[in-house]
Amino acid sequence: MAEELDLDDIERRMNGAVDALRKELSGLRTGRASASMLDTVHVNVYGTEMPLNQIATVSVPEARLISVQVWDSNNTSAAEKAIRNSGLGLNPAAEGSLIRVPIPDLTEERRRDYTKVAGQYAESARVAVRNIRRHAMDELKKQEKDGDISQDDHRLYSDEVQEVTDRTIKLVDEIVEQKQQEIMQV
Repeated sequence: MAEELDLDDIERRMNGAVDALRKELSGLRTGRASASMLDTVHVNVYGTEMPLNQIATVSVPEARLISVQVWDSNNTSAAEKAIRNSGLGLNPAAEGSLIRVPIPDLTEERRRDYTKVAGQYAESARVAVRNIRRHAMDELKKQEKDGDISQDDHRLYSDEVQEVTDRTIKLVDEIVEQKQQEIMQV
């Protein structure tokens, strides 16, 4: 019995690459405070690297301020240091176990840098989608060679895989273009 190609699985895996892109882009600054900006920050506590949101509550009390309430006050200085060294251009200030992270205005140069980073994230997502496509096409070739599917089925499935790929790449392009416009808005 011929084992059919699971298009739903291929589409699910491609959507996983899109979800990863969205998560990466959420960490890019747009000039407004967002708790997700600190999702990529890892703090060295208890002898291991932990995400900031696992040792503290991150909230946005104002449009230009992120508040980080560290649960264990012994970790406050480590969290402050991790935020400062995160490469996000932030300058946190600790007050007890509360860390205030003011969000400075973005310069034009910094905005351009962020749009380039967004483009790099998008290219990584495109590569991931193309790798999934390549894997599916290799599987189709193998099935045809083994006699599990006919040449016509191979062509039909290849076209379907390509349609899913094209749709996903278009979605990646739309997401990154929207994020780049958001970053460049003054």
